[in-house]
Amino acid sequence: MAEKKLSVIDLQEMKGKGERVAWVTAYDFITAQLAERAGIDMILVGDSLGMCIYGYDGTIPVTMDQYIYHCEAVRRAARNTFVIGDMPFGSYQISTGEAIANAVRFHKEANVDAVKLEGGRRVADVVRTCFEIPSQATNW
Repeated sequence: MAEKKLSVIDLQEMKGKGERVAWVTAYDFITAQLAERAGIDMILVGDSLGMCIYGYDGTIPVTMDQYIYHCEAVRRAARNTFVIGDMPFGSYQISTGEAIANAVRFHKEANVDAVKLEGGRRVADVVRTCFEIPSQATNW
């Protein structure tokens, strides 16, 4: 079992030292519990949830509510493991405001340590704005 949850700073230091970080994707309590017991550093609740759990043809149909539900289960099982919630398609592409609201939902409702979004330079402004929010919030 993980002794202490890694922080973003811990992860940056590990990267700087060339240390490896062990990741696994999990969508449920039992898998996350086993991952934590095995000493996995990070768990991603990834967009493959759509195919692996719901049997969708792809990732696009997965909703925020479905992700939150699975992230909550993973967090309950892996309290000492860094958990990342994968933001679903449509949750951050429409506007920066909607992206921030959805990222906040992940943190408030599922208690994830980080959110992941895809798109590279196309989403750089959204990522930049997310980093500004904690310094501006009074109860973050």
